[in-house]
Amino acid sequence: MSVSVLLVEDDEVIRRSVGMALERYGYRVVSAADGLTGLELFRAADPDLLLLDVMLPGLDGIGLCRRVRESSLVPILMMSARGDALDVVSGLEAGADDYVVKPADTSVLVARIRALLRRATPVPDTPRLVFGDLTVDPEALEVYVAGEQISLAPTELRLLLEFAANPGIVLDRQTLLRNVWDYGWDGDSRVVDLCVQRLRRKVGPDRVETVRGFGYKLRR
Repeated sequence: MSVSVLLVEDDEVIRRSVGMALERYGYRVVSAADGLTGLELFRAADPDLLLLDVMLPGLDGIGLCRRVRESSLVPILMMSARGDALDVVSGLEAGADDYVVKPADTSVLVARIRALLRRATPVPDTPRLVFGDLTVDPEALEVYVAGEQISLAPTELRLLLEFAANPGIVLDRQTLLRNVWDYGWDGDSRVVDLCVQRLRRKVGPDRVETVRGFGYKLRR
């Protein structure tokens, strides 16, 4: 069964070219030219992945991302025309898993999509991992804090699983980009920092420690 991608982009030329490029790679593409239509299509089509432009008429990409995250953990890849720090940070804070700068090379775009879809797949059978009041169940893909189950976005969960597999070990940003984001090249470390911030808000501010000049580690 082909993977479905919801593409929300107001520029008709980009929308058509990206849509056709993804279809050549075997993806089934549903597209929208504005955020509100994109939200309706998301609810109706239940896509496997969202590819959203930041600047959209009506409901912008940031707002659409937030609305989707209210009810779904579907992988979200944001597109920014300039790669501005504000655009990137806003998108990641809203719950996006990754971003690309337009115009994106098709091979890079497809690599990012494949990486997001791989990260959304279940993890092999592993026993529960317990760190104080934090419990991680890699098999059920569930996380509990003080006995209460919490909801994590796919990338947040993958990041926590990487930390949980290496408790007390400092992981630098490039290692996390490679193992969590599946980057085979140097990526933007802002995605790591923003995802760590989101994770801390959910599992506790002191659970993931910053080791200045080196990276992050999970407190045992």
